Amino acid sequence: MATLNDDLHGNAPDNSPVALLIIDMLNDLEFPEGPQFLEPTLAAARQIGQLKQQAKALNIPVVYVNDNFGRWQSDINDVVNHCLHDGVRGEPVVQLLKPEADDYVVLKPKHSAFYATTLDALLEYLKAERLILTGISADLCVLFAANDAYMRDFRLNVPADCVAAGSPDDTRAALAYMQRVLKADTTPAAELDLAALLPTEAQ
Repeated sequence: MATLNDDLHGNAPDNSPVALLIIDMLNDLEFPEGPQFLEPTLAAARQIGQLKQQAKALNIPVVYVNDNFGRWQSDINDVVNHCLHDGVRGEPVVQLLKPEADDYVVLKPKHSAFYATTLDALLEYLKAERLILTGISADLCVLFAANDAYMRDFRLNVPADCVAAGSPDDTRAALAYMQRVLKADTTPAAELDLAALLPTEAQ
């Protein structure tokens, strides 16, 4: 007989020491700095897309943590549909990273992935110990999430080619801070061995 904790999310992995977080990439980029973000965000999206497929092959859960853009009655489908069908700047980014049925989704009202969200409860349920943080902006929402994750004793990977900010200098400064202060591994996804992050029995 199934218990309350059995198979709550269909085919999604329900127990993993590692989780991949995709932060604010379902984004219309229709803000003043949006033009500066488009190319670096697209480049990051291509790397995140490849990393996501590698994670799924290893049964590492994928968690989209996305801003609700102040729309308290919205859900992730509203956000995705807006980005794909309203002629917005961020459409090609969302085309690359559309959520799949077995992905987890957490909507957030503010900068940190943890503030006033269900992320803590989800990560506890998954028994995650290491988080791979990707997304935008490296110097704001990704950084705030990394700070909060570090305070919760998660080990961190922030692949340098999977985050973006408004300028290369801002991205580099944020990565340097996370590496120095938060002990984050910033090895690019192109060089990251995901399998090596998993205990042998989890592979």
